[in-house]
Amino acid sequence: MFGVWTKGGADSTSIVYRALYMSLEDVMLKAAIVPVTPFAQNCTILWDDATMTGAAVDPGGDIAAVIKAAEDNKVTLEKILLTHGHLDHAGGAAELKELQNLPIIGPERGDQFWLEGIEAQGKEYGFAGARSCVPDQWLKDGDQVTVGQLTLDVIHCPGHTPGHVVFYHEPSKVALVGDVLFQGSIGRTDFPKGNHADLIASIRNKLFPLGDDITFVSGHGPLSTFGQERETNPFVSDAAVSK
Repeated sequence: MFGVWTKGGADSTSIVYRALYMSLEDVMLKAAIVPVTPFAQNCTILWDDATMTGAAVDPGGDIAAVIKAAEDNKVTLEKILLTHGHLDHAGGAAELKELQNLPIIGPERGDQFWLEGIEAQGKEYGFAGARSCVPDQWLKDGDQVTVGQLTLDVIHCPGHTPGHVVFYHEPSKVALVGDVLFQGSIGRTDFPKGNHADLIASIRNKLFPLGDDITFVSGHGPLSTFGQERETNPFVSDAAVSK
């Protein structure tokens, strides 16, 4: 799996996320989570409930299922958002862009080499149809992106990849963190330009200060909160970093 460390190391069977959709109930923000690719990557359809305009976050593949999720929820997609450039998160972005004439926004430019290498990654991991892509807009720390009437803050969180970003909607207290943080785990840092110290700093210094009550959607597996991970995560909890 591209995304997650278990306590014993990387394990492709450690997380199985079977729900087709999950909803984040909020008067402004709604989301449907669609597991895609053999890695069960959480592609999120995020939309503004007032306008029913949305974005596909990390469409790594299975684009027919992504489009169907949007249609089933009566959402009109207006853009593609990428947290980072790994195959299972960005491998279907070019296809979705062409099919629905959508711009690709993000990640930060440090992940350009990952996006350029998606086709090679696809051949290595047996992802037929995975295609490299070039964003229409690179992001940087402190940027904001809109989805309908929603405004998402962009937080650059390097470590898993150098250009990884997190999308945060403050009014709903929801963050889409890609492969930075998971329920009970953190992102791998053994890929090119990964950096363990940077990852820990991103989580502890940029994400946890947002508040214990922030719900986050990971790139794989179930939802959690920053408070739960700050208390129990064996890699980045208060107890773990104080050792």
